[in-house]
Amino acid sequence: MRAEAAVTRVTVVGGGMAGSEAAWQLAEAGIDVSLVEMKPAAMSPAHQSPLLGELVCSNSLRSDDPIAPAGLLKHELRRCGSMMIACADRHRVPAGQALAVERFGFARAITQRLALHPRIRIERRRLEELPDGPVIVATGPLTEGKLGEVIRAELGGDRMYFYDAIAPIVAADSIDWDCAFRASRWGR
Repeated sequence: MRAEAAVTRVTVVGGGMAGSEAAWQLAEAGIDVSLVEMKPAAMSPAHQSPLLGELVCSNSLRSDDPIAPAGLLKHELRRCGSMMIACADRHRVPAGQALAVERFGFARAITQRLALHPRIRIERRRLEELPDGPVIVATGPLTEGKLGEVIRAELGGDRMYFYDAIAPIVAADSIDWDCAFRASRWGR
């Protein structure tokens, strides 16, 4: 039996929520990380800022009730030292039993924590192929261009889908209160 060499460096491709958390966990485990993020050099239609960990749909991370599956998962992530959940807790906004965040403060906090970690090197560039060595691909379903083609070829071509939509952010002063009303979700 051959002993495997210890992994000392991993490349994480994509600085969204999954890639940012993966980079953090690897670095905290003593592994050097190259976090490759295409923004701001290239932006997808869903992105609005160059920040890492950007929420592109809703500002809600779903239920925070420990009885609900999503809430239990957050409880477990807190116990495991999740950087994302720690940032979410610090940038929480009222949303009933959901964990919702002020999205730009949340993304700024993630970006800053990753940038300050001594084991993480952030590379702002667009990739056209997967790098050699250990790699985590966390580019999301909107990956396009040459890298998207490479990933589709690796996965079998028809396995990348995106069915969500960006939730609009509406300025309060733009609402006609003569035909709108305030209410909380599910009366809570």
